[in-house]
Amino acid sequence: MEQTRALNALEPFLALSKTANSPRAAADLITQATGAPNTYVFAELLQTPNIQGLRDNSQYSGYLKLLEIFSWGTWGDYCSNPGLPELNESQQQKLKLLSLLPLAQAQSNLTYPALQSALSLPNARSLEKLITTAIYANLLTGTLDPAHSTVVITSTSPLRDLPPGSIPTLQNILSAWSAKCTGVLDDLDLQAEGVRRQSRERQQRRKNEEKMKEMVDKAAEEREKEKCGKRGPGFAGLGGDGASGEGEAMDVDDPSSGRGGSRGAKRGGGMGRRFG
Repeated sequence: MEQTRALNALEPFLALSKTANSPRAAADLITQATGAPNTYVFAELLQTPNIQGLRDNSQYSGYLKLLEIFSWGTWGDYCSNPGLPELNESQQQKLKLLSLLPLAQAQSNLTYPALQSALSLPNARSLEKLITTAIYANLLTGTLDPAHSTVVITSTSPLRDLPPGSIPTLQNILSAWSAKCTGVLDDLDLQAEGVRRQSRERQQRRKNEEKMKEMVDKAAEEREKEKCGKRGPGFAGLGGDGASGEGEAMDVDDPSSGRGGSRGAKRGGGMGRRFG
């Protein structure tokens, strides 16, 4: 979204560059483009023939250098080149806003004193005003921490042009990042395979334990059946016939003994004498 807005803001200046045939007209066009609202990318304007024609012009070559600084440089780069054209207030504000982006991306030192020094700001209030302007312009997102004199940046917009010769460096960075991601993915694959192997081993151990338990239960059941089969009939004969025989023996008098006869005779004799 920010890139589209910035490119749309640059379109009128691209059209004007086709008619800026004189060095003076090209220099004026650079001044207008760098100070206009919402113009934050300048690569296309920088590549136009009339603007590139300033490179060999000793009087206006500084304007081309100035446009290069607005494309990929910083406020510090401008201050280190004292022969460049003087900036008006709008250009100063624009270049400081653009310089915030690489400072925020570095995230190395976002303290108030460091930012004030890098952007030539006189006090904390001017820094907070610049940060607030950058946030409202969607150049970055972040918060101010006046209590600790720091700026916390969470994201930045990709609105800076790449300097010449940066493509190989960027490719090396991306290649290193890709190799690192590949290494991480390989490590994750190894860990995942280890987890799957452990899961298979646990399942196999569980199956073996269940099989062993079934074998133990079956063996115990067979031993119990065998034990019951050996002692069951013998205990049944003793319990039934023995008890019955013992009862019968108690009820029948032994013929060979005189006890039964004498008891009967005594009972019979007694009764005979009573009725006789």
